[in-house]
Amino acid sequence: MTAPRPLLSLDGRRYLVIGGGQGMGQATCLLLAEVGADVAVLDRSPELANPTVEQIRELGREGVAVVADVLDDEALRLGIDRANEALGPLDGLVTIVGRAVWAPLLEMTAEQWSEAHDINLRYAFIAAQHFARRAVETAASGAIVLVASVDGIRSAPDHAGYGAAKAGLLNLVKSAAIEWAPHGLRVNAIAPGAIVSPRIPLRSAEEEMALMHRVPVQARGTSGDIAGAVAFLLSDLAGYVTGQKIAVDGGLTAVGPLEYGSERQKLGPPHKAM
Repeated sequence: MTAPRPLLSLDGRRYLVIGGGQGMGQATCLLLAEVGADVAVLDRSPELANPTVEQIRELGREGVAVVADVLDDEALRLGIDRANEALGPLDGLVTIVGRAVWAPLLEMTAEQWSEAHDINLRYAFIAAQHFARRAVETAASGAIVLVASVDGIRSAPDHAGYGAAKAGLLNLVKSAAIEWAPHGLRVNAIAPGAIVSPRIPLRSAEEEMALMHRVPVQARGTSGDIAGAVAFLLSDLAGYVTGQKIAVDGGLTAVGPLEYGSERQKLGPPHKAM
């Protein structure tokens, strides 16, 4: 008898992770390599991309660094082309780059609004479109995962441009999933909640306590939590899943409209969920 294939296996597949040089992107690259994939790491500088590539190779998989500015449309397209040439035809694309632009709506400038949309929505559209065009031309199937945010599902006070862009990203996922399904392309989204990352480190003890009383599992998520959800959506386990979002948020978006925090205070200090 031949050994059964692991349920979550990406053996021999090739993926491009945009923003793979640190945090959630790096964790995603390494998990994909652990389950058998070769990975192209696109980031804005070699200092970010190269260390991740080295770790991918230490795991026995092929890793390629691609340096490109996601805000430069042509450079982004060329970066996707370079990843295809270096690894071979890509089986999937993951976009993780994103950044909140903070300003109250009464003070937000048109430039800040545009900045939030460029770094959170526009580049993802450009990348997904270019990947899909290449796949359609070669009659190749594949999977796309766009990383959004819980701020695209609920309100985003003082960073409404970011929330609006992430909401647009979630709608883009649905539209792309419908349009590209006949071509064998699946498109899904991840909506992270309170995740610890290099750009969102742990806060003061008091701020962490206040945050934990709003999160049902009473714990911050990790980059690895996001990587796991991405790997699932890229895998055959999600072969019948498209046009969907997975909120990786410890239950935050499942909380009802009543004041959850005040009720949580009665339960004592937060604990680490098992």
